[in-house]
Amino acid sequence: MNFSINNKTVCAGTGGITFDPSRPTVILIHGAAMDHTVWALQSRYIAHHGYSVLALDLPGHGHSEGPVLSTIGEMSNWVESALAAVGISEAVLVGHSMGANIALETAANNPSRIHKLVLAGAASPMQVNEKLLLQTRDDPLVAVEKITSWAYGHRAHIGGTQTPGLWMLAGGRRLLQRNIEQELHNDFSACNNYTQGIESASKIKCPTLIIAGDDDRMTPARRAYSLQKAITNSRVEIIKDSGHMMMIECPDTTLALLFSFINSPDPPNQK
Repeated sequence: MNFSINNKTVCAGTGGITFDPSRPTVILIHGAAMDHTVWALQSRYIAHHGYSVLALDLPGHGHSEGPVLSTIGEMSNWVESALAAVGISEAVLVGHSMGANIALETAANNPSRIHKLVLAGAASPMQVNEKLLLQTRDDPLVAVEKITSWAYGHRAHIGGTQTPGLWMLAGGRRLLQRNIEQELHNDFSACNNYTQGIESASKIKCPTLIIAGDDDRMTPARRAYSLQKAITNSRVEIIKDSGHMMMIECPDTTLALLFSFINSPDPPNQK
């Protein structure tokens, strides 16, 4: 699905179902130097089970027109514009990694529009190794190799997929390489510079699910608990044998957690 914000084309996956803003809506936000395809399995299932789905390509990513946005705050404002552009008054917001930072900031600033929040592979602050950050600018091919290695858990390095013939590391590497020109350094810098996450988290009142992989070397699972402590109505779920890319490494488990949370009744004091 394509639509426009400020005369710039925006691409979003809808899970194979025509988007209908009158249905309950789930917004999915990808991580640094990625695009909406990382949510392929989850978006399709959710869209075929009663929800409208928008898996967004952020500006300058995937098939969305640039330029890229340089801060988490700017990206959050853009997500707000996306909601308005397609006529959504209320949504469930799901973000992974950098997308979790964006979702966090958006939910904090729009309490009446975001009624449930999911943060996957999240940490605040999300500091990037200084050497790696420089390499994303000066030696991006080397950076891609490091990021791919760290992003996937040990199981994924020796196969570890239920899909015959799928090599997760190669797919992850190719996705980052497609976004190497501007997005890689821009996005890792945005994560590194986003320091107000805990402050924003303290403003969130909607039910929040925080998903972490027990083999995540980019945002270790223990970091999820600082967010849980800051967000009043939140809980943490740890996925066994998963690294940072849980929606690809453990897609069924991730989907089960995500859909159960999305589909659960709202608390009595909400609405």
